[in-house]
Amino acid sequence: MANVISKVSDNPEISQSIMAAGIQTNYHDDGEGFPVVFIHGSGPGVSAWANWRLILPKITTQTRAIALDMVGFGFTERPENFQYNVDAWVEHLLGFLDALDLDKVDLVGNSFGGAISLAAAIQHPERIRRLVLMGSGGIKGPITPGLDDVWGYTPSLENMRSMLDIFAFSRELVTDELAQIRYEASIRPGFQESYSQMFPAPRQRWFDSLACTDEDLCNLPHQTLIVHGREDRVVRVEDAYRMESLIRRAQLHVFGECGHWTQIEHADRFALLVGNFLAEADSSEPAPLYP
Repeated sequence: MANVISKVSDNPEISQSIMAAGIQTNYHDDGEGFPVVFIHGSGPGVSAWANWRLILPKITTQTRAIALDMVGFGFTERPENFQYNVDAWVEHLLGFLDALDLDKVDLVGNSFGGAISLAAAIQHPERIRRLVLMGSGGIKGPITPGLDDVWGYTPSLENMRSMLDIFAFSRELVTDELAQIRYEASIRPGFQESYSQMFPAPRQRWFDSLACTDEDLCNLPHQTLIVHGREDRVVRVEDAYRMESLIRRAQLHVFGECGHWTQIEHADRFALLVGNFLAEADSSEPAPLYP
């Protein structure tokens, strides 16, 4: 395993750091058992801890939970002139697994993180045991007005409040305190510069670039749990139904009265659902493809 740098900050978003695919990568790692890697979404001010803070303590009671800041996000290094695309993010993820000596993992991906999880499973099926896709991109379709607004975010407290309204079904979650925290995260040095490079207008092309082919989804051999909020304004619930119809070993769970933040809006139920799915007795190997 490469050298790991321990946390030197009081900020809970910053934990351990390791060099992965040549990129100094911030990550959280706790618990024991089969490794489960969590990949965050692409909202402004996002980090692994911001996305998964309510889930990690619950999952670590039964397995090893690892959540990293993908390159360009959170407190991971942002290399100058980096070309952000699916292949680069998958390379970073695989480099991270290699750095931690993880031969095979489960992946839990949120939105953008779901699309990266799918791409990694398609390109490197032997490295993945099971998939959990939450509010996931990775399938062809029209970009929603909500996601167009999210990717087009420019920093202001008012704009951040508007972003949180898009993400959450319950307005009780959209507090002034949360808006202030996420706004401050979105104006950290270098964040907006890298964020604006990832998804410039017209943004449909970037949603398309994250999409897998129908053929690849049909050939995906992994047990897959798809989780979606019925009132999701960022990724359409119709996309989840279609994804479930294409992935032959998939199951779908839709939460009512839920937006794009299933892991926050229904944290206890989400953690139970995911924990039970990952703990099911089954072969650790993907099923063979049909001839």
